[in-house]
Amino acid sequence: MTFNTLPRVLTIAGSDSGGGAGIQADLKTFTSLGTFGTSVITALTAQNTQGVQGIHPCPTAFVAQQLDSVLSDIGTDAVKTGMLFSAEMIEVVVSKISEFGLAKVVLDPVMIATSGDRLLAEDAVAAIVGRLLPLALVVTPNIPEAEVLCANVQKGWAGRIDSLEAMHDAAKLLHAAGVKNVLIKGGHLPLTEAPVKNKEGMSVVMLSPTVKRDNGTDRKYCVDVLFTGSELIEFWKEYVPTKNTHGTGCTLSAAIAAYLASDKTVVQAVQEGLLYVTNAISTSLNIGSGHGPLNHVHNITLPQTPLTKETFIQTLKSACAKDWDEYINHPFVRGMADGTLPTESFKHYIRQDYIYLLHYARAHALAAYKATKFTDIINASRIALHIAEESQLHVKYCEQWGISLQELEATKEATANLSYTRYVLEKGLSGDILDLFMAMAPCLLGYGEIGMKLANDPATKKEGNLYWAWISNYGKEDFQQAVTTGEELLFRLYTEMVPASNTTRLDDLCAIFRQATILEVKFWEMGLNILD
Repeated sequence: MTFNTLPRVLTIAGSDSGGGAGIQADLKTFTSLGTFGTSVITALTAQNTQGVQGIHPCPTAFVAQQLDSVLSDIGTDAVKTGMLFSAEMIEVVVSKISEFGLAKVVLDPVMIATSGDRLLAEDAVAAIVGRLLPLALVVTPNIPEAEVLCANVQKGWAGRIDSLEAMHDAAKLLHAAGVKNVLIKGGHLPLTEAPVKNKEGMSVVMLSPTVKRDNGTDRKYCVDVLFTGSELIEFWKEYVPTKNTHGTGCTLSAAIAAYLASDKTVVQAVQEGLLYVTNAISTSLNIGSGHGPLNHVHNITLPQTPLTKETFIQTLKSACAKDWDEYINHPFVRGMADGTLPTESFKHYIRQDYIYLLHYARAHALAAYKATKFTDIINASRIALHIAEESQLHVKYCEQWGISLQELEATKEATANLSYTRYVLEKGLSGDILDLFMAMAPCLLGYGEIGMKLANDPATKKEGNLYWAWISNYGKEDFQQAVTTGEELLFRLYTEMVPASNTTRLDDLCAIFRQATILEVKFWEMGLNILD
């Protein structure tokens, strides 16, 4: 394969307006697996992660016209079929497969969506069994779809596929009906027992995804069964407990078709297709409020400008641009800049800040515990000690405002303060050291930015401004150096702990940074709201 001659793959399926299934999932899969995708749309759907709200089938004559347009000019090396909707439409597809001599046909008998919505008319099932199954090189039903097919293949069949042995029997039954290769997907039947290797008359293949995910101690397995007529293979993989499975069937059949177009054998195409889907589920996307989509591009690394400390920090701030702006330009901050902030608001703030410093020191002590290198343990411990020493300076500063140590120690912790500090500590307890420092980052970075901005802004009132000492303290070189050191630490931890293959970790860190920024805003509001 060269970039001038990509394998061609055709999808004949419905369109998913939500982008997670149908031709949208197929074309993403084709592209990510290095093939050129074409599409023939059989139906339009009004669909999202919560379900299918409407189906508008394309006229069969137009489906035939699309097939002629693609196959007479571009051609294809493999084809997959998805939602075909009606018996009449199936007849059109069968006719064109025969007319153009398409041999590598992957049939995904789409009948029911992940949400439970029915996607196939009743008369179409018999047409699939009688007309389309014999033309398919591979058919990929899930367990409910396999039960429907078996009931149509063998009249009076009233079995249930509720075990591995039942999956074996169903695969053999469908093969006897004329299907060359049957892959029954076991996602609806997670198993708790460990795989048994070297079973008589069959092979067991363990799939090990490249993207590892912690599935807890309650480990389950998902088993897919392939019967080729001469070989029975069980593909075992760890079951991924996630609701983000929208488009799994579409993606698998598309992946198998892409690998067949790339001259893989059926067994190779199925095995590599299953591995591709497993990784896509393990890195699935939290999009929408229902069953989210898979990550179809998990295997693609795009050329990027090398990440630097500056671009990393800017990425964090840009991910919560509105909240960050509200934080550093809050009315509380503007009130300090022009000297109009009510003194009672500021006194309430610095009393709460004394309590915050206590938990800030605890958080750095926790960071020392979480650290796995002596240098990080030493640095976190030094910062905790420095904060404890700084608290004495804070006591003296509060005394200048008429607040004694006894009053500070008797101060009741405000709800906003409690929410913020416990969020930081919880992130440290439940996550790793990077999660913890990310939760603390808005405090250090934000105060540094506010101090630098106000100290150098000609509009900031200096003479006679009660708050100038506070402003100048955070604008000084020593605090700005602390900000730089903190940024360097964050970036180092990120580069050391997050591999390039992890496409979701940065999003998680941005979410932590944003939540802590919002809590900083609430801290300012706490100071203003004392007047209420």
